[in-house]
Amino acid sequence: MKQFRRFSFAVIVILVCVASANAQTLKKDYLSDYEADKIRDAETPNERIKLFVQFADERLKKFQYELDHPSASRHSEMLNYLMNSYIGCVDDASDLIQEGIEKQQNVRAGVDLMANKAKEFLETLKKISADGKEIEIYKLNLDDAIEGTQDAINDAEKAKKNVAPPPTRRKN
Repeated sequence: MKQFRRFSFAVIVILVCVASANAQTLKKDYLSDYEADKIRDAETPNERIKLFVQFADERLKKFQYELDHPSASRHSEMLNYLMNSYIGCVDDASDLIQEGIEKQQNVRAGVDLMANKAKEFLETLKKISADGKEIEIYKLNLDDAIEGTQDAINDAEKAKKNVAPPPTRRKN
């Protein structure tokens, strides 16, 4: 009987863990409820990619603002949160591009946007790294962001070759 109780308890613990993991995947922890709703409501992969790129851009701008105008409390936490949020948005946009290509969806506009904006993001990140303002606080996250942005650029360039060509108009 004790073994059955232990087994039942173990099963319940596993089910609770799985349920909480599923609940966490429904909403990214770096997106506000409003942003998560916008992503969910977007009808096409291109719209979702555009939103993630837009959110990444906003995070990077907020990061720069926080560097220039440090908050009185939780400054280092805010810097790390914003950098992690930025890279989460870039990674999700890249994942949507890869998924769109695998499903043979028209993600050309998203690929082009990612290729262009990621280059701008990389320049900004390298500038932040070169300036070295309070860099010891967020160095690891910045390095991850630079690496992730470079990966996103490489993935977008590869995706340009694999994405379905745009429709051509026929002249009658």
